[in-house]
Amino acid sequence: MEYLLHILVISGIYIILTLSLNLIVGFTGLPSLGHAAFSCIGAYTSALLALNFGLSPWLGFIVGALFAALSGLMIGYPAIRLKGDYLALATFGLGVIIYSIAKNWVGLTRGPMGLPGIPGFTLFSWGISSVWSYLLLVLVFVAMTIFIINRIVHSPFGRILRSIREDEIAAQALGKNTNRYKLSVFVIGAFFAGIAGSLYAHYITFIDPSSFTVTESITILLMVIFGGMGSVTGSVVGAITLVVFPELLRFIGLPSSIAAPLRQMIYGLILVLLMLKRPRGLMGVYRFR
Repeated sequence: MEYLLHILVISGIYIILTLSLNLIVGFTGLPSLGHAAFSCIGAYTSALLALNFGLSPWLGFIVGALFAALSGLMIGYPAIRLKGDYLALATFGLGVIIYSIAKNWVGLTRGPMGLPGIPGFTLFSWGISSVWSYLLLVLVFVAMTIFIINRIVHSPFGRILRSIREDEIAAQALGKNTNRYKLSVFVIGAFFAGIAGSLYAHYITFIDPSSFTVTESITILLMVIFGGMGSVTGSVVGAITLVVFPELLRFIGLPSSIAAPLRQMIYGLILVLLMLKRPRGLMGVYRFR
């Protein structure tokens, strides 16, 4: 039972990551390949504040999300002037840089050794340590994220984001400062990614750079594409499916020497078939041209 609850907790964290990236990629049409960098910043900030300064995880959680948003502002300001493949490469470089900092700044992050013993959340002196209680906490944040993202995309602000996605020049012709809107989207997406990173750090109680590689960013992007870009529901479905399905393949009963490679092959084949049959994803309304 705890294993199932653990998978649900991880699914909830990935839902937050997928929704935040979908706001950038699916609703605004900006290719981003470094989203795990923002969750890395949120996770390490929150963990270091708790371990080195004894700060409450709740305060560290907020500071971590704000630091991630600030990094989104600092990185997004020069990056939004790029378009298409160049923007994708810039965000890819961001992921590599943040990963390299986490891995090589041993004096701060302990590098590959990671940060063990990260304290968990407490609520009125009651420690949120069991898996089911942490699942409830994650579900609260998932509900908040869905509500906020949904309100954003169905607001006048969200309509401008979609106009940037469809035809940025036309949006500029209508007098919209598209750079300001794109920068705002990067900040919002980074903020929620920081929340997800902090939740992950205080749940696992150990983080190291291997959890925030560029491959992780690609995995989050796959969840967005699989569920459907430009769809809040699709982000939820995509995240849950691509977290739960590989775990189900563990129970096929094959020898361990071939189980993992075969699991990845089946996983990849299903993704390829989906992209061929439904290039917009399961519930998507948009795909890159």
